[in-house]
Amino acid sequence: MDMDWQAHRREAHSLARSHEFLKQIVYGGTDGIVTTFAIVAGFAGAQAEGVAQIGGLAVLVFGLANLFADAVSMGLGEFLSMRAQHDLYRARRESELREIAQDPEHERMELFEILRQRGMPPGEADSAASLMARHPAIMADLMMTYEFGMQDPEEESPALSGAFTFGAFVVFGAIPLLPYFVLAPEVRTFLLSVGATFAALAVLGLLRWNATGLRLWRTVTETVLVGAACAAVAYAVGWLVGG
Repeated sequence: MDMDWQAHRREAHSLARSHEFLKQIVYGGTDGIVTTFAIVAGFAGAQAEGVAQIGGLAVLVFGLANLFADAVSMGLGEFLSMRAQHDLYRARRESELREIAQDPEHERMELFEILRQRGMPPGEADSAASLMARHPAIMADLMMTYEFGMQDPEEESPALSGAFTFGAFVVFGAIPLLPYFVLAPEVRTFLLSVGATFAALAVLGLLRWNATGLRLWRTVTETVLVGAACAAVAYAVGWLVGG
């Protein structure tokens, strides 16, 4: 029985970690696609009026420069954000442990009220709070979750999360630029970029569906529509500036 429980725990932990990385991939990939395609669509909109004759090399230079600059910013931002979450959680938990040590009865009553408000009968809530009061570390974890709504981020790696965000941003963000590596900047090239972009957004929608378990049509449609809206705005701005 103990071995089965350990195997189940490892499987659940592995699934949670993979879902966490999928979140970073969807987050970074969507932002990368939208950011890069905004440049492609903006240039295409300007060229549509024939006023700004911008070559394919310019699209690649601006696109790649923006792609890697934003990818670094996103990756570092994710890293620093998660580091801040870790620091905040540790500081708040240490403070909670000090409060339990200094005034255990007050903290026991707080936990009692929390359990009672969550539907536990008063007698059972009192017994549970008294039992937890004899285990300060477990009590602190419960208070962090129920009183402050904070989950322990210890198993989440800021470096890995930042790396996955950066990688997803670069890989998916490069997709709208791929046709411009091999073809001249013509209408056909732009249409191929549009097709590649929507295909990449659909893939991210599928990944989001796999991670969340929500309805397939909703997750894919939402992801694609968000990208389409951003692309339309970028194209319109390019057309207005170019015109």
